[in-house]
Amino acid sequence: MHLLKLPSVTSPQSGFSQDPRIINRLFPPNSAKCGALSIFNRKGIDISAPKNRPSSLSFLGDRGEEERLKSVIVKEADVVTLGNLCVDIVLNVPELPPASFDERLAYMEQLSASKPDKRYWEAGGNCNMAIAAARLGLKCLTLGHVGNEIYGHFLLDVLHDEGIGMVGLDEDTDSITNSSASYETLICWVLVDPLQRHGFCSRADFSKEPAFSWLSELSGEAKLAIKKSKILFCNGYGFDELSPSLIMSVLDYAMEVGTSIFFDPGPRGKSLSKGTPEQKRALDWFLRTSDVLLLTSDEAESLTGIENPILAGQQLLRKGVRTKWVIVKMGSKGSILITMSSISCAPAFKVNVIDTVGCGDSFVAAIAFGFLHDMPTINILALANAVGAATAMGCGAGRNVATLESVIELIRVSNLNDDDEFWSKLLHENMDTPEISLLSRTVINGSNDQLKHVSLQKVVSDCISFRLCRGGRW
Repeated sequence: MHLLKLPSVTSPQSGFSQDPRIINRLFPPNSAKCGALSIFNRKGIDISAPKNRPSSLSFLGDRGEEERLKSVIVKEADVVTLGNLCVDIVLNVPELPPASFDERLAYMEQLSASKPDKRYWEAGGNCNMAIAAARLGLKCLTLGHVGNEIYGHFLLDVLHDEGIGMVGLDEDTDSITNSSASYETLICWVLVDPLQRHGFCSRADFSKEPAFSWLSELSGEAKLAIKKSKILFCNGYGFDELSPSLIMSVLDYAMEVGTSIFFDPGPRGKSLSKGTPEQKRALDWFLRTSDVLLLTSDEAESLTGIENPILAGQQLLRKGVRTKWVIVKMGSKGSILITMSSISCAPAFKVNVIDTVGCGDSFVAAIAFGFLHDMPTINILALANAVGAATAMGCGAGRNVATLESVIELIRVSNLNDDDEFWSKLLHENMDTPEISLLSRTVINGSNDQLKHVSLQKVVSDCISFRLCRGGRW
């Protein structure tokens, strides 16, 4: 693959690269009165935006201003991801890595001693979410770092093939003082034992500071990518690369330019909640300012101290300043979408699970799709569950995440993992919510006005109609 090196984002040390073929698909040459490539070379862009933007706090208090900004700034991309670009090396091992820090480090160094066969390489990290979103038809960008070596070139090739743009985080390399290892593409060892349990190992697990701790602000190109995107997706692994203060400034900027924020703390959420004062402040800012929060039931309990996932989600909504949705992933049980006025619950689909890596990332991509297209929340959950389940039927993530064809087939089969007793018990504690919807195989006669059983067949019909209205596309 030929890579065009743009002077403002590329250096021998950083290896930041962009392929014009990717950018041209997302920012057409006629947009914004300038060519697609010049968009990423210029410090500014010809758009009509207020010269004196309100502060982030005043911005938060005025939803009308938020909507006005979104209508003024042309959003040419659907989703941009922040950081966490890596190459996964997926290996079968007799046992998972040891627990102790020193033994685990020695284990990883042993793995890294020789270059693994390329057949075990796969795009990982936020590439999973971007690829799944692109396969649903969303226009995607990634902000991050890849090194100017074989792994970096592999990752860029994968992104290019999926129609995804990549923009470097930094344009000023004069201040670089870290070791050269920080600028190599991040490698994550995905280890699978005979029981199909997973262990993960990367150099980020052993670093005391973020890889780019010296970075104080994003490049102009990175800011432009956020401004031109409808959604900024972040997860807890971003703290492995960027300082808490920089992450908070990125959130402030996203709010200023009317970009919705999606946040999935992931496994890092628990350690961040017990981390440094700066990490705690940044995590709290995420929880307060994100439009959509996505958590597992364990993560929701860890952050709130509340075992019931719905009650935990409602508390996060009350504490949030901008939060519209809290989504709780319940694994094989399904998922829940909570708003201030409603609860939507969707049981999972029954599938033959091969590998769960990337399922959560694929799930998020479908949530973003439904959010952008204003789909009914119960339909969004059904689609997200299907995308996650279809991914679980493959091996590994990256290019193995669900295809649209596999998702459609899974929804048509309509094999729900119904557990009426589980959902009845869970919803019983939340019957004071005005509107509760539960996805079911069939509509149950005699349902009360508050608990609405939504037939999966109706959701399937809605999805097919949605595709037909869009000319056969999602």
